[in-house]
Amino acid sequence: MSQSSDQMELREEDVVKHYEAALAMMEGFDHAPRIGVAKAEDQPERSSGIGTRRRFRSTTPGLATRLSTPQQGVQLVARIEAADEGDGLVSPVQANVLHAVRRSLAIALAVGEQYGERTGLADLKRANLDGSLPSGKKAEFSELLSAETLAVMYVFGSGVSFFLAAHASEETVEIGEVEEVLTDNAQLALHGALWELDQDIGLFAQSDAKLVATVAAFAEALMDKVAARASTAPRLEPFVGASWRVEADNFAVQGFTPARAAKGSSLTMTFKKPNEVVGNHIAKYQSMKLAKMLMAYDFDRRLNPFAELGGFIFTFMGDGAPGTAKTTLIQMMAGLMSGYCETAGYPFRYQNLSTDNIDSYQGKSGQNAKAFINNVIDPGVIGFGTIDDIDQLAGKRGDRQSSAGQLEITAVLMESFAGANTVVRGNCTFGMFSNYPENVDDALRQRAGARFLVDGPQTRDDYIDILYLLMGKNHDIPVGDHTVFSAQEIKAAVAASFEGHSKPHEPGLLAVFDQVHDKIGELDTIAKMGTYLKGIQEADSRFTGRAIKNITDAVKIRAMDFELPDEWVEEPDLFLFKGYDEKKAMIAELRVPITTEMVIQEINRYADSEFRYADKSDEIAIKNAVRDMERMEEAKRRYLASKGA
Repeated sequence: MSQSSDQMELREEDVVKHYEAALAMMEGFDHAPRIGVAKAEDQPERSSGIGTRRRFRSTTPGLATRLSTPQQGVQLVARIEAADEGDGLVSPVQANVLHAVRRSLAIALAVGEQYGERTGLADLKRANLDGSLPSGKKAEFSELLSAETLAVMYVFGSGVSFFLAAHASEETVEIGEVEEVLTDNAQLALHGALWELDQDIGLFAQSDAKLVATVAAFAEALMDKVAARASTAPRLEPFVGASWRVEADNFAVQGFTPARAAKGSSLTMTFKKPNEVVGNHIAKYQSMKLAKMLMAYDFDRRLNPFAELGGFIFTFMGDGAPGTAKTTLIQMMAGLMSGYCETAGYPFRYQNLSTDNIDSYQGKSGQNAKAFINNVIDPGVIGFGTIDDIDQLAGKRGDRQSSAGQLEITAVLMESFAGANTVVRGNCTFGMFSNYPENVDDALRQRAGARFLVDGPQTRDDYIDILYLLMGKNHDIPVGDHTVFSAQEIKAAVAASFEGHSKPHEPGLLAVFDQVHDKIGELDTIAKMGTYLKGIQEADSRFTGRAIKNITDAVKIRAMDFELPDEWVEEPDLFLFKGYDEKKAMIAELRVPITTEMVIQEINRYADSEFRYADKSDEIAIKNAVRDMERMEEAKRRYLASKGA
């Protein structure tokens, strides 16, 4: 694909010129650890040592790195070559690791150089080298050096993770937290990182598979540590606000967002066709729309026109009683996306976060959840992430029955779905599904921008259709007076479903609606609708500003109340392969005006779900309290009886 208009090319010559410096660091340098503690025993001497190898001469002018003693020599090349316990030849896996580290170091140094030119740091380095740095510039110089260091370190970790993705196996290694993260300057920081990587390889990498797992785990841990430091560091806007691409590797640098190799996942699930999802008209309709919306994502611009125009569903919650076809809905949606992506030649990635990801090891559950999020949001793929039975997976804060692992997952999902660093590009969506949404943490549930009520078959026609579908073909029983699947015609069914929300369904909400309506009349102005919203909030304090945002997002989605024509996704040249601006204009032409009916219906749909969850949650709490009281009464009765005896 062509380079994005908002991405700068990191030229190959700008990368290759740092190869010598990168290789020199890998072959040998001295480093006195400041924070980290030595883990691995010294490696056996396999070469003539640091003194006879090419000496590293810094290509970064203006820096004079002073190291304290005692010093520990680091020979990363020798350490990696020793990972197979004594084979005399370098294995292909070891060669790939060496290449990944050298290439990542060179790219990181090149990005640091670009940062220096963009910010004036390069001039300050030259002035510092000449001894002519003004005293008034010293604080700025120090802050810029630290910011450059964080950028270089993150790009190094991102590069290693990116280049080793294709060589990863099922082997995993727990290396713990990266400690030797220094921010004085880029050269010293890279020495510290390579020193700690050398320690981890010596401790954990007894085979080629463990070597890759160790280096990859180190890269992920390094990115996490650097990103955490960067969240409060100044002068990073020139790095975060810019983006670069290394065309030869299709490697992108986008601030503190990890680059991921754009690989799709092969699906083994049984796909379902839309007519095999009986009932669930609104949920089915919105799922079909969302599958096509994702296909409008522009890989060059790394943005979806729907996300920019305000009609994109980033997170949604599907709830309903057991057996109402939630799993079938997932199979239908994943099948549609997979088929569309196959036609367009786009990588598609589906992943489910399940209870298998809850781990007794402290912090591991959160790491699993974060890895799930990162895999799905990868801007190089079309992603679909599902969290089935989220009430079992994510803990409810304040619930004594929630494990530490469940609470870790809750924290990660909340931060990822609506955190300060959440970026919605429009290439992926997350669906949370539950039979008991009232058991989901309130704040996490409210991060679901859309609500899909998965209520299963409802009408006589629905039940005939599902019986016909599940009976299969191995019978001669006549259908009778019924046109199979005619009730599943999506347009008519959806229109009727939306119309049904012109008034609330839940008794508590209906009482609020009637009270407000009797007082101020038809809700035909923004002021009157705002009065209705305030009435809902007075009835349920959990109805906050986030709920209003979710409602307005749903209204904007209704303004996109159209499906992209089938031929637009079946024949990619008609839409998918057009430029971003042209796709955006084509979508904008299909928008419909927002009406008061749409707003009222979406308020009622969302508020109905919240009242439904709250009523169930309160009822369960009351039943539990009554049961506890009854047990106490019985205990008192038995106690008094035993005393009387």
